[in-house]
Amino acid sequence: MLRWRGLADLPGNWGRCVVTIGVFDGVHRGHQELIRRTVEVARERGLPSVVLTFDPHPSEVLRPGSHPAQLTSLRRKAELVEALGVDVFAVLPFTLELSRVTAHEFVHEILVDRLHVAVVLVGENFTFGAKAAGDINLLRTLGKRFGYVAYGAELQGASMRGGRAGGEDLAAEITYSSTYVRSCIDAGDVNAAAAALGRPHRIEGIVVRGDGRGHELGFPTANLSTPRFAAVPADGVYSCWFTCSTRPGELLPAAVSVGSNPTFSGRERSVEAFVIDVDEDFYGQYVSLDFVARLRDMERFTSVAELVEQIDNDVKQTREILGVS
Repeated sequence: MLRWRGLADLPGNWGRCVVTIGVFDGVHRGHQELIRRTVEVARERGLPSVVLTFDPHPSEVLRPGSHPAQLTSLRRKAELVEALGVDVFAVLPFTLELSRVTAHEFVHEILVDRLHVAVVLVGENFTFGAKAAGDINLLRTLGKRFGYVAYGAELQGASMRGGRAGGEDLAAEITYSSTYVRSCIDAGDVNAAAAALGRPHRIEGIVVRGDGRGHELGFPTANLSTPRFAAVPADGVYSCWFTCSTRPGELLPAAVSVGSNPTFSGRERSVEAFVIDVDEDFYGQYVSLDFVARLRDMERFTSVAELVEQIDNDVKQTREILGVS
């Protein structure tokens, strides 16, 4: 897969292509379906498929300080897109200047003049251009003028079973969206997030020095310094898969604490991973955590012995959940 930053990387002999457009944060199951369809249409027509996305998130440029929690880093997003068979991952730097480009100008100057689109596929609720004035109807209208076709894909979702009322099961229709996934993660519901993503939610970061308390307790932890906008799950203890650069392709089981460590009157929120059955100092490494299950809330214990007993139980539960003997 080719990766472009801006459109200056377009080769001089670039022909026509099939494009899908969006932020695609999380690359959730709705995004995946849209991208797969883009790849299918491109192959049917013998053309390259292009995912056109933006960085940074438009909201941070338009309303500084409003950046939503980030589900996937740009690097991770590219990896997920590549796995779906896309030919080109093109990132447009989102700037104030780009935000002022009208919908008509975006189509004419970027999609037609630069990318030479033959087909555009977007979600049916897609908007674009200055003040989000463009939509799928405008894309179709301009397509008749500029010689491309545009398709709006139905939003993807699922029925979620809830409790009971009046003797009847309760069910709700949810639509897969980045906002929905963020709400699940913010609530600590990593199972619901995984159902919408089609995989466990992942956070990444550099391992930094902590206060060393985990080592003193017999459970040394890797303390992650996560990116500024990372979507970190709600405070609690989780079962995760841990990966690192020194063990490429290897999934290591880990019991992970997210929170401020109330037993020791902690104030700063941290992400600490106890990697099971591995005696290694991960300091300075870039690692990732895939959140499989939530074990419990963050608790304040009356004694260190009580805390150690609970951590030991967290590790046992993690072994069972992840199928590690």
